[in-house]
Amino acid sequence: MIGMREILGALQRILLLLRACVFYIGFIVVALIFGLACCAACFLPAKQLQAVAATGNVLLLFWLRVTCDIKVRITGRENIPPGPCVILCNHQSSWESYYLQWLLQPVNFVLKRELLWIPVFGWSLALLRPIAIKRSNPASAIRHIFKQGALMLEEGVKVVIYPEGTRMPPGALGKFKTGGAALAARAGVPVIPVSHNAGEHWTLHGFLKYPGIIRLNIGPALSTSNNSAREVTEMAHSWIDRSLK
Repeated sequence: MIGMREILGALQRILLLLRACVFYIGFIVVALIFGLACCAACFLPAKQLQAVAATGNVLLLFWLRVTCDIKVRITGRENIPPGPCVILCNHQSSWESYYLQWLLQPVNFVLKRELLWIPVFGWSLALLRPIAIKRSNPASAIRHIFKQGALMLEEGVKVVIYPEGTRMPPGALGKFKTGGAALAARAGVPVIPVSHNAGEHWTLHGFLKYPGIIRLNIGPALSTSNNSAREVTEMAHSWIDRSLK
């Protein structure tokens, strides 16, 4: 016999499913509108296109809060420098890319090249001049990161790198690659560690979105002038690991 607890659990899951469906309807509409807007405005400088994309991301994040009751709490916002830096952030979901693209303007991301092949989304993403790498060729990828990343930093753009190289489930923190810290050292800019628990609410492969508060933590700058790339990477990993507990 089905008990009240099972009935309530089933109803809760149905509600989560309905809320996720409503969210994704709005998600698709906003992504198409702003993706096409970026394509139509391709003659604009990349920084202005980023502002267009950021507006779309603000709407997506607002819609996420309205439909799925997912809020955000930021600590350490004062640690974001006005100038260029390399952001090392743990990677759990798609949420952090949307949020950081809005929060850190002007900003660019290191991402896998395959994302640029997605119709409309990928085309508009390519116009933002991301550092798109071929993950199957690590040597080529790191050379591209150093070359394109240096150009971005010279232009005053912040560069976001997910040093784990792939998304990880909540509670797990992968080994960090040293490329981000090495890029920062070459350019003479600081590394800013960033952590979050977005995967608890926007899951890795799941459709459902779970209500609650995403905690985004921004750490103090890590100097690359007196520390090696490996040491800075280890400091960032330690800070992120502590902030997630």
